Amino acid sequence: MPNTDVRRKVNVIGHQHPDTDSICSAIAYAYLKKKLGINAEARRAGLLNRETEFVLKYFGVKSPRLCTDVSPQVKDIDIRCQPGVDGNMSLKSAWMLMRSVEIDTLCITNPKKELLGIITIRDIATANMDLLDTAVLSKAHTPYKNVVQTLEGKMILGDEDAVIDKGNIFIGAATPDAMEEYVKEGDMVILSNRYESQLCAIECGAGCIIICGGLAAPKTIIARASEKGCRIITTPHPIYDVAKLISQAAPISHYMTKDNISKFNLNTPVEDAHKVMANVRFRYFPVLNDNGLYCGVISRRNLLNVHRKQIILVDHNEKTQAVDGLDQAEILEIIDHHRLKAVETMNPVYFRNVPMGCTCTIVYQMFHENNVEIPKDIAGLLLSAILSDTLMFRSPTCTPVDKAVAEELAKIANVNIPQYAEQMFEAGADLTGKNAEEIFLSDFKIFSRGDVRFGVGQGTYMTKKSKVAAKKLVGPYLSKAAAYQGIPMIFYMFTDVPGESTDLMFTGPHAAAIIEKAFHVKPQGDCAVLPGLMSRKKQLIPPLMAAIQEEMQ
Repeated sequence: MPNTDVRRKVNVIGHQHPDTDSICSAIAYAYLKKKLGINAEARRAGLLNRETEFVLKYFGVKSPRLCTDVSPQVKDIDIRCQPGVDGNMSLKSAWMLMRSVEIDTLCITNPKKELLGIITIRDIATANMDLLDTAVLSKAHTPYKNVVQTLEGKMILGDEDAVIDKGNIFIGAATPDAMEEYVKEGDMVILSNRYESQLCAIECGAGCIIICGGLAAPKTIIARASEKGCRIITTPHPIYDVAKLISQAAPISHYMTKDNISKFNLNTPVEDAHKVMANVRFRYFPVLNDNGLYCGVISRRNLLNVHRKQIILVDHNEKTQAVDGLDQAEILEIIDHHRLKAVETMNPVYFRNVPMGCTCTIVYQMFHENNVEIPKDIAGLLLSAILSDTLMFRSPTCTPVDKAVAEELAKIANVNIPQYAEQMFEAGADLTGKNAEEIFLSDFKIFSRGDVRFGVGQGTYMTKKSKVAAKKLVGPYLSKAAAYQGIPMIFYMFTDVPGESTDLMFTGPHAAAIIEKAFHVKPQGDCAVLPGLMSRKKQLIPPLMAAIQEEMQ
């Protein structure tokens, strides 16, 4: 068995419109890989049919998660886990953080990690150029602690957690007489050590005075400011520096972009992310998890290093039957028992294709080769798939190995094969509440021969009554199914298990002639009765392929 990167998740998945073998082989093989130290998970490429639902319920196994596309997603690239920041962070602090972590975009979040907005270095530059707005701190509801931090000062009177909610910024360079004319209630006044100016600002109703140059506030000034409700901040910087710096105390929430933010979910296809990034000016883009909470950022550069999803294919090796996006995934292994129509791979892969009646027979052999014990529930799944694919050993695809393996698995699972098989097939044939499309898709595959694509479905029935009921539902639907699937011909097998025969219904302009060539039987209307035909893989597909090839010539 090949070595696999244990650090990454490996998805083990069967074909679209999965049957029991497709699901059970995925579950069993994923279990085996885990026992061998590989981070593997079974997935399903479509809805479960009722037979498979019965099997999983009978053995108490949870259905694999649905996976319809393995194209790379945002979660498959290296997301930069840059923490979200508080909206009260000052412009200066934001700029310093951007420089230290070498990023030009910050995401603003609340304590719940909900995205509130983003701010870029361009936004900060624009804010710093807005020199004429002296009311910016009050408009932005700036916390006083932002001013203290920005000016590297101390608040010697007042509450740092308080918010500036009114007033303008005023430089007290004028005489006290002039200041009386300009300073209004709530203003923030930048001052030197001139006692008269400090006192004048307080008496004019200033909300805060900032004493520059590292100078201490006189006790009388502190006492009068306390009486008037005026705050005092001291800073080591000169007036010129303070005048330049103070607007940088405004919180980033005032400048952040809140609306029409280009953001991605972890499940966003990389292709979609490319398109969005090509049409917007931002360099970094927020990423949200499945709960809508912020978890990091990505850039265009990140898209250059995509980690393709690692895939193991079971029970098929044809692209037409595979999950979407397979050409963008990394295929590690293929475990199958069908004809070779192998998908193209970028690297050499472990390919195990054995002419058995069931993929699960091969998986059973791999358990033994690796000396891994098979638990009861896994044994039950493996057994069920073998019984399903071989029609309880009636199908010509069944080998002595399939039968011997099934009997061994029945012992482990503590199952009576005839009794259990009858229950399983009856569950699969139950049409209660089902429509034609559901029955049709329960076991349907698309094949190709040259440029010709065609579909083949199969339903197995233990009674003639259930077979007739299925034909009445599915027969009229076949032409619609062909149009929906985009294929010219569809053949559908209604297989009578006890009677060991198949009623083959069809649609398409050349379907009747192909059936006559392939099986030397003249169809009656839209149906041909084929005694002894049980297997799609061994008895139906090869003659159909030959007849189609002849019809194309």
